[in-house]
Amino acid sequence: MNLRTLKIISILVTVIGAIVIWQNGIFRQFGDQSGYEPIQPINFSHKIHAGDNKINCTFCHSSADESAVAGVPTATNCMNCHSQVLKDSPEILKIKAALDNNQPIEWVKVNDVPDHVVFNHSRHVTAGVNCNTCHGPVETMARVSQFSTFTMGSCIDCHRRHQGVVLDAGGNPQFAAENTPNRLNAPTDCAACHH
Repeated sequence: MNLRTLKIISILVTVIGAIVIWQNGIFRQFGDQSGYEPIQPINFSHKIHAGDNKINCTFCHSSADESAVAGVPTATNCMNCHSQVLKDSPEILKIKAALDNNQPIEWVKVNDVPDHVVFNHSRHVTAGVNCNTCHGPVETMARVSQFSTFTMGSCIDCHRRHQGVVLDAGGNPQFAAENTPNRLNAPTDCAACHH
């Protein structure tokens, strides 16, 4: 085989390989961690807390409406209820031991965006975006898993759907053609998330 034939075969293999990879969605799914469900140091059930007991997300994730990060509840916050409720449960005893030994609970982060992306929880919460929009039905999850893809495309699609939206008196999103002070203008420019 001569050099020219080898180059043609090499190019064909590369092109066919790229087509196969593209058709299988490998490039489009780069960075997609949806379904990630790590085991946590404390067996915490959002189904029991947010679902069965209807505890609001911001009761535990108290900085979500005023900070870029939602925050993980402190062991002290957990013990505000659990010093009375199920206080002898093995999982609660782990929390108590962490407090007694002045040790943090090493939670494993479930929902994450790449380091080159800036996400601000408070901007979304104060705009009326429901936590389930990105985090899924956590009130049904005994162990939390990443619901959204958190890819750039999914974020931009959501921002495009929410341009020109206002919240009505009940906090429900409504499209508004006029430019009002309450109008949500979800930006789609690069600097909104990459700065």
